[in-house]
Amino acid sequence: MCIHGITIQLHNKVQTGTDPFGVPVYGLQTVDVHDLLVSPMSETEVLETLNLTGKKAVYQLAIPKTDANVWEDQYVSFFGETWRVVGKPIKGIEAMMPLKWNAKVRVESIDGKKVQPIP
Repeated sequence: MCIHGITIQLHNKVQTGTDPFGVPVYGLQTVDVHDLLVSPMSETEVLETLNLTGKKAVYQLAIPKTDANVWEDQYVSFFGETWRVVGKPIKGIEAMMPLKWNAKVRVESIDGKKVQPIP
């Protein structure tokens, strides 16, 4: 039996211009990221994240070693919902990890908020 992940959509914040006052304006550019493992967090992990960050993380994503995307403060879509990444990715030493994944991030629900990609 082979372990494999799912494809998710990562919504990267991209500067699309500036407003009349010179403040950057951002949009979202969607990228498919393949082979991510998704696992629900335990109640203990949910409470620890809530106590440390004030955010209720629900899932943890394992990111493949080959991935070069920026994950901090991004949105992701999977299971028909959109989620927000909590904190920075936690990485292990690539050579010490026996499988294809060496980083993980936690995601929180954004309660029905829709993200609009750049057209």
